[in-house]
Amino acid sequence: MAEAQPQGTGKAAGGRSAQLAHTGLRHGWTTGACATAASTAAYTALLGGEFPDPVTITLPKGQTPSFALAVEELAPGRTAAMAGVVKDAGDDPDVTHGALVRATVRPLPAGSGVVFKAGPGVGTVTRPGLPLDVGEPAVNPVPRQMMREHLAEVVRRYGGGPGATADVEVEISVDHGEEIARSTWNPRLGILGGLSILGTTGIVVPYSCSAWIDSIRRGVDVARAAGRRHVAGCTGSTSEKVAVALHHLPEDALLDMGDFAGAVLKYIRRHPVERLTICGGFAKLSKLAAGHLDLHSARSQVDKGFLAELARRGGADEALAGAVAEANTGLAALQLCAVAGVPLGDLVAATARDESLAVLRGAPVAVDVICIDRAGMVVGRAEPRGPGDTGQGSPLR
Repeated sequence: MAEAQPQGTGKAAGGRSAQLAHTGLRHGWTTGACATAASTAAYTALLGGEFPDPVTITLPKGQTPSFALAVEELAPGRTAAMAGVVKDAGDDPDVTHGALVRATVRPLPAGSGVVFKAGPGVGTVTRPGLPLDVGEPAVNPVPRQMMREHLAEVVRRYGGGPGATADVEVEISVDHGEEIARSTWNPRLGILGGLSILGTTGIVVPYSCSAWIDSIRRGVDVARAAGRRHVAGCTGSTSEKVAVALHHLPEDALLDMGDFAGAVLKYIRRHPVERLTICGGFAKLSKLAAGHLDLHSARSQVDKGFLAELARRGGADEALAGAVAEANTGLAALQLCAVAGVPLGDLVAATARDESLAVLRGAPVAVDVICIDRAGMVVGRAEPRGPGDTGQGSPLR
């Protein structure tokens, strides 16, 4: 496959999109994108009497994919409409690939807004520590917002004013979702009854280990060839935005490391740059702090006992440390410490930085770490430290 070339430069392009192009892997669509397409089609039929097929949606970054409908049904009198889309995960080994995501839309009284309901195969939140309240259907915040925006656009298309919003119940279901969910972490997280409807960009990036690690190496090579002295390894699009906002890095200095922190560190050890920023979600980077170099949920887990030990270092008493050790998620542990004034985010960032320096084995690279929450807010930072500084290596290992 030919490498992407920026217009007029003759040099290889860098950054997240170039990495994906270099892998030769086909991206896919999240369950959130599928649910948005299905709900948009269903509500269009509810108001207009016909299902659009294919149905086109706009993703958070402006892409406009079209989805073919696998099923559709309009109830007599237009009291409800259902549409379904088969999820295509591209070349990613996603357990939800091929799942049928359905949306059933029913009208509600004026002023009700959009009310989400978990249908068969979609889970319900039963424990705290997730970005949804207990009792809520496991439809994450970004997919909810995508659906609200698309349903409002359907209202406006059928005569609503500029500020019109939809007043509907949206029931999302996934065929065989409860069975599929047994292969995920949902039961352990207290999401019961099925899958979560996920996605922050609408796109599934295919993380084939060998192909993606090769793309990381290419990204480092491109950055070095362009004279970049500071690069950022980011776990996803949200962390990438944070790194750019804080450090004003150009696109070719951004490495989409995904779950492969070890691949970034080992290649930069052999091909150093002056500074490496690692930016990612708090839970993922807590795994790096604990010494894991592969951050994928199937291959490493958040160690709440480790977080409890870090919390003790930050001044937590035994009651708080015990609560952290029993927390449902890393986010829940972080929230407990925030209430008590214990800087768990900073402690995770500092320990992840020192673990990174240990992997770099004295390479002339200064490392700083930024931990964020799901909304992209910075919840922990560690300032740059190089191989000559004291404190290298995890204090708990």
